[in-house]
Amino acid sequence: MGKAITHIKTNWQNFKHEIKKNKVLFLMILPIVVYFVVFHYLPMPGAYIAFVNYNISKGIFGSEFVGLRNFRFLIGNGDLWRITRNTLLYNFVFLNLGNLFQIALAVMISEISSKWYKKLSQSVILLPHFISMVIVGVFAYNMFNYDYGFANTILTSLGMERHEFYSDAGIWKYIIVFFNIWKGTGYGMIIYLSAITGINRELYESAYIDGASQWKRIRYITIPMLKPTFILLLLFGLGGILRGSFDLFYNLIGTNSVLYPQTDIIDTYVFRSLLGQFNLPLGAAVGFYQSIFGLIVVLTVNHIVKKIEPDYALF
Repeated sequence: MGKAITHIKTNWQNFKHEIKKNKVLFLMILPIVVYFVVFHYLPMPGAYIAFVNYNISKGIFGSEFVGLRNFRFLIGNGDLWRITRNTLLYNFVFLNLGNLFQIALAVMISEISSKWYKKLSQSVILLPHFISMVIVGVFAYNMFNYDYGFANTILTSLGMERHEFYSDAGIWKYIIVFFNIWKGTGYGMIIYLSAITGINRELYESAYIDGASQWKRIRYITIPMLKPTFILLLLFGLGGILRGSFDLFYNLIGTNSVLYPQTDIIDTYVFRSLLGQFNLPLGAAVGFYQSIFGLIVVLTVNHIVKKIEPDYALF
């Protein structure tokens, strides 16, 4: 016990010394710390609402405790496996393909020598990130509408039959992935581009002097140096792997029940099921399920990373 107290005192003294030494840096991160404490840590006890029959007059902690009854909402209709599977598979593809395209574009742009063309390329690729998902839904509708959509116009001009895209559930897996990557690649590319900028240029100069080609410099310097950034972003993404992009799916699919088997995710399913109901416990139960699942995935993957590359692990 005495050793533990001594250890705590030593750490506290070291922490105070670090604050005095880097006062400006601590002041810079203070707003972020306050934000997370107020909006992320203080509301955590509110997760208890998922286990009660909420009564607004009694409050969360005064309401009747009902255990796991609110979770039957997900299990009762037999849709839990379908929507969980869809959410996992979509997010897995988004994470992997998204990072692949982001790294590829970041590497290509970093190799461009013309400054004005590099800036122009970055701006063009980043632009979709600022487009509203509602507008994306309008794009999709105008592309795949049966009567006057762009795709069917091309098909008819080639002498082919029109295709009913909004009745073909299978094809929407690819359409959703396309729009997600198209919209998110630019923002992720900037993160990887920043990481490339931070690589010591002397490494490239030494490799160039030794006769390494441009491809070899990318393969043996740039890509390995991006590994820590990739693993970090992957771990962050895995934390929300059971949280779907509601705005993307809802604006593309809407209430088209024909497409639900292939495109329904947890967020859209819950939205439809609770539409018009003021039922906080059921919504909280779904959020709790997503959070616990994400926590388990992050801890598992982080443990694996720690075994293979300890320096790249989050903790």
